[in-house]
Formats: sequence, C-alpha cells, structure tokens
Amino acid sequence: MTSEEHSRGRERPWWLVWDIVAILVFVAIGRNVHDHGVRLGGMTRTSWPFLVGLVIAWWLVRRRHWDGGGVVAGLVVLTTTVVVGMALRVISGQGSAVAFIVVAILFLGALMVGPRVALVRRRSRPG
Repeated sequence: MTSEEHSRGRERPWWLVWDIVAILVFVAIGRNVHDHGVRLGGMTRTSWPFLVGLVIAWWLVRRRHWDGGGVVAGLVVLTTTVVVGMALRVISGQGSAVAFIVVAILFLGALMVGPRVALVRRRSRPG
C-alpha cells in the first residue's frame, strides 16, 4: 500500500462522520425551524431515511474503491442520500414537497460537496 493509499484509508471514516453530521444538522435545523423540536424520537424519525440513503451511497463509493474525499464521491453521496432519503420519506408517509427537496439538495450539497471541492482546490494549489 502506498503512503497516499494509506492516508486516504485513514481519511474515509472522517468523511463518513462528516456526512452523518451534515444530515443531523440539516434535520435539527429543519425540525427547529418548523417548531417540531429537536428531540431524539423526532430526530430519528426525520433522519433515518437520509441515513439509509447515506449508507447506500457509501456502499457505492466503496465499491468504486474511492476514499470518499473526492468531488465525484461527494456528488454520489449527495445524490444517493437525497434520492433514497426522499423516496423512503414518501414510502413511509412522511411526504416530500418540492421545496423540501430543493432545500435538501442545496443544504446537503453545501455541506457534503462544498468541503470536498475546497479540499481538492487546496491540494491542487502549488506551493
């Protein structure tokens, strides 16, 4: 294993943790804004569809042997998380309004893809 592969292997859990935190922050803010409260039961009920989507997304990322820190991996994580999460919300009777989908894409995109873009840009700078 090269040192680059080794460092990427260590990076992977941090990106997964980052993505989980992004979902929990998204859910907590949404529940708070809509006066639903940020209690464990409500947080669980609202976040589980997105967390299931995230697990599937990371399974796809790992099947491609990506470390999760790249922009393409971030886009896969974002897209899969939102698509699966919204589908599971509809199936479970939680609903999925167009405005909610847009907000989810923008908010989670900023948190899931934005830092990956920044990291790639920082790494590509000379010096």
